Amino acid sequence: MTILTFPPGSALRVHPDDSVAVALRPLAAGEHAGVLLREAIDQGHKLALRAHAAGDVVTKYGLPIGVATQDIAPGEHVHSHNLATALAGELEYSEGLNLALKPAPAAQQLQWQGYLRADGLAATRNEVWILPTVGCVGLTAEQVARDAMQRHTGRIGGIYAYAHPHGCSQLGDDLAGTRAALAGLAANPNAAGVLLLGLGCESNQLDRLLEDVPDAARGKVRMLSSQSAGDELAEAARLVDELVEQAATARRQALPLSALRVGLKCGGSDGLSGLTANPLLGRLTDRLCAAGGTAILTEIPEIFGAEQALLARSRDAATFAAGAALVNRFKRYYLDQGLPVSENPSPGNLAGGITTLEEKSLGAVQKAGTATLCNVANYGAQAPDGGLTLLEAPGNDAVSSTALAAAGATMVLFTTGRGTPLGFPVPTIKVASNRTLAGAKPHWIDFDASRGLDEGTEAADAAFLDCLLDHASGQPTAAERAGQRAIAIWKRGVTL
Repeated sequence: MTILTFPPGSALRVHPDDSVAVALRPLAAGEHAGVLLREAIDQGHKLALRAHAAGDVVTKYGLPIGVATQDIAPGEHVHSHNLATALAGELEYSEGLNLALKPAPAAQQLQWQGYLRADGLAATRNEVWILPTVGCVGLTAEQVARDAMQRHTGRIGGIYAYAHPHGCSQLGDDLAGTRAALAGLAANPNAAGVLLLGLGCESNQLDRLLEDVPDAARGKVRMLSSQSAGDELAEAARLVDELVEQAATARRQALPLSALRVGLKCGGSDGLSGLTANPLLGRLTDRLCAAGGTAILTEIPEIFGAEQALLARSRDAATFAAGAALVNRFKRYYLDQGLPVSENPSPGNLAGGITTLEEKSLGAVQKAGTATLCNVANYGAQAPDGGLTLLEAPGNDAVSSTALAAAGATMVLFTTGRGTPLGFPVPTIKVASNRTLAGAKPHWIDFDASRGLDEGTEAADAAFLDCLLDHASGQPTAAERAGQRAIAIWKRGVTL
C-alpha cells in the first residue's frame, strides 16, 4: 500500500495508522514535493493518503471517523461528498479496552492568587450574583445589579444578574433541571454572595430551590419574593448591599494548582482544533489532575464515536458503568425524538473541515488528555474535588458552559476554530485553534494554540499555563473585558 507523505508545515498525519492527513495551510491543486493533489485543499480539511474503495473505513487519530461513500484516490479531498458517519444508536459497552496512557508530567508546586472560601473551595473571582428563579423577574434582577454596581464600584469584582426564561410552566424533570442548575450556580465559589430573586407565583419556588443549594453554600444566599415585598427594588438593594459588605472583606492569597477547578469546552471547532487547541487543553488537564486539581468534561453528544476510548480510562467498574449509561441515555434522548445520534457536525464545523461526528468527537475528547476518569455527574450536580469528571450536558455552547459553572468550575477553558464573543458566569479563556482567527479577533481570543506547530508543544504548554494562572489570579479575559456574561439552562420537557 502506498502512503503519501508531505513536507513539514503543509499537511499533518496525526497518527501512524491514519489514512488521511490534515492540511495545515491552504494547498493548491498540483504537485507538492512530489505529491499530486487532485484538487485544492483548504486549511483544516482532509486529503487521502492512500486509495479507499467505497465502504472502506477512513481513519484519523488512529481510529475510524466514518466510511468512504465512493472510491477515493490518493491526494483527493476527503469530506462530506465522499465520507459518511458509521454511528447508529445505543451500544453495549464492555470494559477491558486498555489504552497505553502516557504518564502525566510531574506536578510542580505552582501557585496562583485566589480567594479561599470558608468551605475550603477556591475562587478565581469575588463577585455577587443575582439569580432570578423565573424569567418574569429577569429584567428586575438586571436593574438591581446595575444600580448596585454604581453604588459599589471597585469594592468587589462585580455584581451580576443572570436572567433566563425558565422557572415557570415547567413540570417534572424539566423543572428539576432548572432548579438544579440555579442551585449549582448559587454554590459556585466565585459568587461570594448570592441573591435568589423570585416573583412569588412561579413553579420554581424559592424555598424548594434553596433545598437544592449545597449546605456549605447556604450561608451566602439571600432570598426575596417580589410579590411579597412592598418595594422589591429597595429590598433587593438592601440585601445586595449586605452581601457586598461581606464579600469586600475577602483578599486574594497564594493557592496551589490543585485548588483550581476548570471546565473543558469547545465551540465552533475546525479541522485544526483536534491538532492544536484540544490537545493543548489535554496536556493541561493531565498536569492539573496530576497535581490534585479538578477538570470537568461535558458535551456528551460530542463524544459519540469516541466514548469507548474515554470510558476505558475509568478508575473502576462503577465509574465505567455510570459513564456508559450516561452516553446511552443521551443517545436515547435523540432517538426518542426521532432524530439520528449523528446529527452533528454544525455548518461551521463542516466549513472548517470536520466531516463526521466521530471525527469531531475524537478531536473533542482530547481536551481531557489521558487523565483517569474519576467521576460521572448528572446535570446540575457538583463535580467532586480532584481528577476528571464527566458531566451530563449537551454540546450547545451556552448550555454546556453554564452547566460547567453550576458543577463548580471556577474557569472555563474554551477552544474554538471559528470564534465566538460569548462569555459565561466564570472567567472563560478562549483558545484559538488557528492563527487566522487569533489575529482577526484579538478582542475574542486569549491564547493562540497554533503556536505549538511552530514553537513546539513544550513552549506552547508553558505559555498557556502562564496565561491560565494569570487569568485565575485576576487578569480579565477577553470576554470579561467586553462585558460578555450569560447563562442558558437546558430545557428538555414540555411548556405549559
